[in-house]
Amino acid sequence: MAAMNRQLWLLQRVVIHPTYRGAGIAARFVRRACELCPVEWIETLSAMGRVNPFFEKAGFVRVGVIRKSGQGSNGAYGSKRTRLSAETQAMSRFSEPVYYVLDNRDRTLT
Repeated sequence: MAAMNRQLWLLQRVVIHPTYRGAGIAARFVRRACELCPVEWIETLSAMGRVNPFFEKAGFVRVGVIRKSGQGSNGAYGSKRTRLSAETQAMSRFSEPVYYVLDNRDRTLT
């Protein structure tokens, strides 16, 4: 696991102020930030990946969609146990995030 953690990082949140959305800033920002990361691989999940594929514009490759397992009363992803509140579960019941990976081995630090 230690070797994997040295080679693979998880990008968790990208938030752009509503004033600047749609201007292409997110894709350029994410690409540049990834170029500065000292890891070979970066992965991320995007709840809005189907609607706004800016991770693809930033160089990430779409690997697939995370589908709910359908197990358990809340339809949690791959597990019957979850620590999500009832409110969070209700809000995300239709969510199927898109999984992306970036091959950062040839990053260009310009």
